[in-house]
Amino acid sequence: MEQLIIFAILLSLGYFFGRHAEKRHYKSILKREKHLVQLPTSASKYLLDDGRRIKRAHLVNGSMVVSVDYFKRILASLRNIFGGNVQSYETLIDRARREAVLRMKESCPGADQVINLRLETSSITKGRGKQIGSVEVLAYGTAVYFYK
Repeated sequence: MEQLIIFAILLSLGYFFGRHAEKRHYKSILKREKHLVQLPTSASKYLLDDGRRIKRAHLVNGSMVVSVDYFKRILASLRNIFGGNVQSYETLIDRARREAVLRMKESCPGADQVINLRLETSSITKGRGKQIGSVEVLAYGTAVYFYK
C-alpha cells in the first residue's frame, strides 16, 4: 500500500510541476510571438511583395526537442486503450512547432520576410518497447532581405 501512495504522490508532483513548466513555456512563446509578429512568414514559395529588389536571401532554420514526461506517457497509453484524441501529446507538439518557428525567425534578424516555411517532425524512441522519448520539430525556410 505504501508503494501505491508513493507512486500517487510522485505522479501528482510530476503532473503539477510539468503543468507549471508548460504554462511558463507558453507564456514565453506568446511574448516572443507578439515581438516577432511583424516578420511575415509564408509557406508559399513566392514573395509576398515582389515589387522590391531582393538584396539577399538565405536558408534559416530553428529546431526544438521536447521530452515526453511520464505523466503524458501514462495518459497516452490510457488513450490508446480507450481511443480518442491524445491531447497531452497535442500540446507537446504545438509547443515544439511554435518554438521551432520562433527560433527560426530569431535566427534572421532584420529579414523582411520568410518564405517557403516547412516543418519536419520526428520522434526519438528509447527502450526495448520503442516508446517515444522525445519529439523533434525542425522549421526551415528562406529569409529574404530587400533593398531599403
